[in-house]
Amino acid sequence: MPHSSLIPEPPLVFSPGLAATIGLEEAILLQQLATLFAHRQAQPHGGYRWLRVERDVLLQQMPFWGPADLYRICRSLVDKGVILVESPPLHSHPELLFAMNEQHSHAPTAAPAGASGQPMGMANPSDEPAAPAPRSAAQLPASWGPSEDLLQLLALNHNIPRQFALDQLEDFIFYWRERGEPSHAWENKFRQHVISCWRREQQHRAEAFRVDQQVPLDNHWQPSRDALEIMLRGGIDPDFIREATPEFILYWRERGDAPKELNSKFIQHIRIQWAKYTSSMRHSTEPRRITEDWQPDDDVFDILRLSHIDEDFARGLLPEFIVYWRDSNQAHTSWNSKFLQHVKFHWAKQHRIDQAGHSHDGQQGSSRTGRTRDRSLADDLNDTSWAD
Repeated sequence: MPHSSLIPEPPLVFSPGLAATIGLEEAILLQQLATLFAHRQAQPHGGYRWLRVERDVLLQQMPFWGPADLYRICRSLVDKGVILVESPPLHSHPELLFAMNEQHSHAPTAAPAGASGQPMGMANPSDEPAAPAPRSAAQLPASWGPSEDLLQLLALNHNIPRQFALDQLEDFIFYWRERGEPSHAWENKFRQHVISCWRREQQHRAEAFRVDQQVPLDNHWQPSRDALEIMLRGGIDPDFIREATPEFILYWRERGDAPKELNSKFIQHIRIQWAKYTSSMRHSTEPRRITEDWQPDDDVFDILRLSHIDEDFARGLLPEFIVYWRDSNQAHTSWNSKFLQHVKFHWAKQHRIDQAGHSHDGQQGSSRTGRTRDRSLADDLNDTSWAD
């Protein structure tokens, strides 16, 4: 009977009961893997019959899947204890090295589909919830270790470092050997054990950063080192932090309930107070003396540029300005305004001298050697009208 053009390949056969037990995709792949034992020679090792198959062969037989799908379904079969895998993940490796999870003495020499389409040598899905027969279960060997495939799976799917997983092996073996219980899926049990340990580790790390809810807020309370570093990096003066701490303690003690995020509240409080303080110092209407390290605001130089006054000229006058006002011991509300007046006065005087020099250059005879200044040097040195 000729084949229909609509069905160019042999159909895939699988057991509906097995598909209901382990999943449709798992049942299809398991049937194909079992069929390979009839056409390839398996290698016995460790009580199992191992078979190596190329990934491209599986993709050719099941073209509706990709490498990532094969890897995912193989992992599902391993987790269910149906097969054993000793090769790297299929999405990054060209071959699959696997064995049916049945001891060699019970394993079939070939695994063609039976009358029901179920692979021979596997338990009836209607009798057991798991695919492998109970007789395949064994106690955990003292030298047991996880496969490289499992370690890669933990790293890829759960971000669990390889060394962390291996560190849990000793406790895992000791626990299960002491219990003496057999199992046919030790890799799956180890995976669950490692994931559980990893979650506890992450939880402990998170709790280490939490603030103790019962921290007493008394007169000796101080912000944490991390909180201090954050505030200092923000340019807040340490003396200001120290002086503001008693006010913060008094505020929360009068409220009667200290917040859980005490350090966060303190940082927020100090930042607000520091902003108010620096703003008041910059725009204060209270007269104050000039400091040794006083510097004019950037707005001052912007105004000078608009007046076409050179910035270097203005900065050159700054030391003289500071020395004069510190010696005078006077206080003013705005040193920026005083400095603007000082610079403009000297800039205008400099230009008057230059203009006078140019006008005398145009004169002849005794006029060029005559008076070039309207005022004497002593008058200039004693002139402090710019400071009024």
